[in-house]
Amino acid sequence: MSDTKTDTPKKLFIKTYGCQMNVYDSERMAESLEGYVQTDTAEDADMILLNTCHIREKAAEKVYSELGRMKPLKELNPNLKIGVTGCVAQAEGAEIMRRQPAVDLVVGPQSYHRLPQMEARVREGLTALDTDFPEEDKFAHLKGRTDVRRAPAAFLTVQEGCDKFCAFCVVPYTRGAEVSRPADRVLREAEELVARGVREVTLLGQNVNAYHGGMTLAQLIRALGQIEGLERIRYTTSHPNDMDDDLIAAHADTPKLMPYLHLPVQSGSDRILKRMNRSHTAESYLRLIERIREARPDIMMSGDFIVGFPEETEADFQATMDLVEEVNYGYAYSFKYSTRPGTPAANRPQVDAAEADERLQRLQALITRQQRAIQESMVGRDLSVLVEKAGREAGQMLGKSEYLHSVHINNSTAQIGEVVPVRITRAMTNSLTAQQR
Repeated sequence: MSDTKTDTPKKLFIKTYGCQMNVYDSERMAESLEGYVQTDTAEDADMILLNTCHIREKAAEKVYSELGRMKPLKELNPNLKIGVTGCVAQAEGAEIMRRQPAVDLVVGPQSYHRLPQMEARVREGLTALDTDFPEEDKFAHLKGRTDVRRAPAAFLTVQEGCDKFCAFCVVPYTRGAEVSRPADRVLREAEELVARGVREVTLLGQNVNAYHGGMTLAQLIRALGQIEGLERIRYTTSHPNDMDDDLIAAHADTPKLMPYLHLPVQSGSDRILKRMNRSHTAESYLRLIERIREARPDIMMSGDFIVGFPEETEADFQATMDLVEEVNYGYAYSFKYSTRPGTPAANRPQVDAAEADERLQRLQALITRQQRAIQESMVGRDLSVLVEKAGREAGQMLGKSEYLHSVHINNSTAQIGEVVPVRITRAMTNSLTAQQR
C-alpha cells in the first residue's frame, strides 16, 4: 500500500562514504528527490541512503554492518525506506537485498538519475534495483542545480570511470569506462554554482586529466577562468600518463588555477609499477614533476602511495622512500595494500601484514616531516584565503589558502565567500594561523 500523501516534506538522510565524487553524487541525489528535505539524523528520516565506496578492503561488510544498525529504525517506523547507492551497490547488486531484507532499493553510481522513479516504486511497497551501465548520460537527466545559497567551495564532476585497469583497483568495474561530460553542460553547471555563492570549484574525475568533453581539460579550465565571480579552480584525480603539455601550461597561464596538484604515483619502484600496470616509471614521473615546477615554481604537490603491494621487497619500498624524498610533498596519502576481489593483484603472493604495517609507519613519518616543514615555511608569507565559515573564537574566520591549507584568520572582518589577503603567523599540526592584511 502506498503512503498517504501530505504537504509536509519528507526527510532524507544520506551517509556518504569515500571520495569527493561520492560527495558530489550525494548532493545530486538529494536534489533529484522532490518533496524531501535533508536531515542530519537517521532517526527522524523517511528515507535513508548509504552512498558507498568500494575502494578499501571489507567495504561491503562495513555497509552490511551499518545496515544492521539501521534495521531497528525500520522496525520502529515501517514506512522508512532504506537504499544503498554507490560502488558497493554496483558491486554487490541484488546480494544486498538478499542479505539485508530491510533494504528497499539498490542503485549503482551510473544510474542514480533514475532515483525518483525508484523512490516512487518503493513508496508503492515494491523493491527497486538498478546497477546497469545505461547508454544515456545520467547528467542530462538530472535537474539543474537549485538556487539555494551554498558553501563557497564546491565539487563538480566532469569525468567518470577509468580505462587504465591498475592491478589493485576496482574503479573500472564499479564506475565503468571513461566518460566525459560535454563542456557546455559543465560550464553551465559552474555558472549555476557561482550564482548560488560558489567561488571555488574542484573538477572531479577518476582520471580527470583524460577529460575529452569537446575540450581538453586545459581548455575547460581556461573557459571556466572566464566565468565572472569564479575565483578559484582545482582538479583531481590525475594520472601521470595524461598530464599533457597544454595542461602543464595552464598552471602557468591561468591565474584562477590554484598552485596545488594531486598526482598519484603509487610506488617508487619500477618493478612494482609494472606489476601495478601503471604504465609509467619513477623516472618519467620525476621528470614530469620537474616540468610542472618549471611552469609553476610554487606549486604544491600531493600524491598517493600503496605500501605492501604483492611481492614488494624492502628494496622496492626503499625506492618509494627515495622518490618521496626527491619530490618533497606538501600532502600525501598512503595506504597499506588492500585486496580487492576480482582485481589482478588479489591472487598474488601477499606481503607479511606486520612488515607492511612497519613500512607504512616509516613512509607516513617521512611524509609528515615534509608536510610540517612546508607548513612552517609558510610562516611570514602573504597568502590569500577563501573564507568558508566562522571559527570558534570571536572574530575568527576559517578558510583555505591557495595551497589548500586550512587557515584560521584571527580578528577578521571578512565575510563568508570572500577571498582575502592574509599573513601567516603560525604553523600548527594540521592548519595555519593568520592575520588579515
